[in-house]
Amino acid sequence: MGLPSAMKLVIDDRWFEGWRGPAIAALIALIAGLPTVLTLGPLDRDESRFAQASAQMLETRDFTSISFQDQPRHKKPVGIHWLQAVSVSLLSDVEHRDIRPYRVPSLLGAMLAAAACAWGAGLAFGARTGVLAGAILGASFLLSSEAGIAKTDAMLCGAVTLAMAALSRLYIAQRDGLDPPGKRTKLLFWGGVALGVLIKGPIIALVVGLTLVALGLWDRKWRWMSRLGWRWGLALVLLGIGPWALAITVKTDGAFWGAALGGDLFPKIVGGHERHGGWPGYYLLLAPLLLFPATLLIPAGLSMGWAHRNQSAIRFALCWLIPTWIAFELFPTKLWHYTLPTFGALAWLMAASLTQPLGTLSRRIGAGLMAFGALMVTALVIYGFSEYGGPGDQSWAAATIALALVGAAVGAFMLLNRMAVTALVVSLVFGILAHASLVKLISGLGPLWVAPRLEAALREEGLHPMSGEAGAAVTLAGYSEPSAVFLIGTDT
Repeated sequence: MGLPSAMKLVIDDRWFEGWRGPAIAALIALIAGLPTVLTLGPLDRDESRFAQASAQMLETRDFTSISFQDQPRHKKPVGIHWLQAVSVSLLSDVEHRDIRPYRVPSLLGAMLAAAACAWGAGLAFGARTGVLAGAILGASFLLSSEAGIAKTDAMLCGAVTLAMAALSRLYIAQRDGLDPPGKRTKLLFWGGVALGVLIKGPIIALVVGLTLVALGLWDRKWRWMSRLGWRWGLALVLLGIGPWALAITVKTDGAFWGAALGGDLFPKIVGGHERHGGWPGYYLLLAPLLLFPATLLIPAGLSMGWAHRNQSAIRFALCWLIPTWIAFELFPTKLWHYTLPTFGALAWLMAASLTQPLGTLSRRIGAGLMAFGALMVTALVIYGFSEYGGPGDQSWAAATIALALVGAAVGAFMLLNRMAVTALVVSLVFGILAHASLVKLISGLGPLWVAPRLEAALREEGLHPMSGEAGAAVTLAGYSEPSAVFLIGTDT
């Protein structure tokens, strides 16, 4: 198992120590997510709604209200809109309606998630393992896709992973009798919580709360939790979200909270909200695709978790992963990205499994799951190409399928032949290339990109309202996707 001896001589562990490990993981997340940021047009529907609401903040200079055209958008807190507004102000101009600056906060969130994952796992299992954990998370199909979509989920993953990595340091220190970490670790924990609340409300509280309850019940020790700095930590969270929460409450006479909780959050808990329903096991079935190209280590990671559950870092990862995953499986409303806040824990377990020889069963099942994940990618490509593609898209469809299948075959072969670390590295390289090729394929599927073609036609005719040449706003009949509003203007 492991890298060939020649490579081990070249790649010394000192390359991964200190800030270098998290930086390498963040760089991998950047490389994996950048194609989506740069290539795809505005996506319908959530991305364009988020981006349009942020654009309206810049147009009106009202950074309290969240609206899509003249309709209040009382769903999520304001954090991601502020970050997008800052990004557009620094990198572009609101009149340009370029979607790429709106995606930069998501890319930074993915980089934060990978770096925090590497930092936490590196302190727990060693610097090399930390880099592998960060690479697994950063290169996963789910996070590298969310990294290029201008909405909340990549940044939420970054906030959760940072908070949980810091919390793990506090837990491991008290359980193993080590010197307690300083205030900086507690500050990172509460800073992550504050960011997560500002981005997506109670989701980070759910993850942290379930983890603490699981640890307390398993260890039958609760006293250490009182030393997390609750007073000043909660004050920091309130300082982060309190001024805006008070302002939006006054401005909407409390209507924001009624709509956000009663119209958005609670319906997702009690039923399949907006037709996004699913049975328990939904996320388990999707895991080989969403964790691709590190799918081959899922069995090894789970086996590692069970066999070494008494080890503090492993126990923490299990208490982070299992309760939250079960909660999302039980919630009736299901979307692909909901379990993303748990992927850091999975990456820890998968990377930690490489610190020892993998069992025969783990290797065989891992090879099978890797093949299954590649076949899921292939099925996705075939469906997209057959429904929306044309002759010009054949090369990218073929390249995506070839990269996924070859990467899976080589990775599975190496895994079966006890070269687990090399198998992972090779799989990550092929997986990142396959994801980039998939993004390029999607960008060429003409029927998916009506709004960009409509905008281009308006510019050619000198009728685009954002250019100042048209005498009035554009009126659309028979087509009402949010991407058109974002590209053509708020008054569309």
